[in-house]
Amino acid sequence: MKTIIIEDEKAAVRNLKALLQEVNPGIEVETSLDSIASSLDWFTTHPMPDLLFMDIHLADGSAFEIFDHVDITCPIIFTTAYDEYALRAFKVNSVDYLLKPISRHDVEQALHKLEHLVPAHGSSAGESSLLQLIRSLKRQESYKTHFLVPIKGDKLLPISIDMILLFYIQDCKVKVVLADGKEYNFPQTLDEVAECINPSLFFRVNRQFLVSREAIKDIDLWFNNRLSLNLRCDVSEERVLVSKAKVQEFKDWFSSI
Repeated sequence: MKTIIIEDEKAAVRNLKALLQEVNPGIEVETSLDSIASSLDWFTTHPMPDLLFMDIHLADGSAFEIFDHVDITCPIIFTTAYDEYALRAFKVNSVDYLLKPISRHDVEQALHKLEHLVPAHGSSAGESSLLQLIRSLKRQESYKTHFLVPIKGDKLLPISIDMILLFYIQDCKVKVVLADGKEYNFPQTLDEVAECINPSLFFRVNRQFLVSREAIKDIDLWFNNRLSLNLRCDVSEERVLVSKAKVQEFKDWFSSI
């Protein structure tokens, strides 16, 4: 696992390197950077590391300025002597916020937290939870948040993902239904839509329906341990059923954050 350290205090860099070597010898510190300028130069000429340790106060300004110029996609562990930036830190890819002086216990806890951010049951043999987290962060960046939907011949309607209640198939065409009840023909297949949007926001309950939580008014227990969804919008004469095989997965999804 490759990491870099952004820190302008040489003693702090030496201490952190030593702690990382003790806690996890598999972590390779590629380099340490001591300023905003050197960080920007490094990120424009090198691939993204697996992990980043970042101090906030640097010699030439606040490290948050780096995010104005570079799209940092790896997990970040902040290391600082100040506690007033914690909220701002967690608006980026921060997984922990360590206050100096940093101890071995602090580093162990931060790495432990990082490793458990992705559920173990989704791992394949030999794959660490950290690698899953890194891939998850990168996948989330690629999920679509806005669409352009053709309407009335030569017009395109811009819609954001939070405006959408559901996608469904009717007469071999995909429809999108918005929160205001309006629906439009959608230019992609339902399989394509399911691939490009965040699965934490929408659930494919069956071959015909891809729904958000907000689309669901209430749920009936149905025959053979299935669920029947009552939607907030009237889009189909048929019941919207969650198959028996998907019931537990649906319940887990619906109650997740």
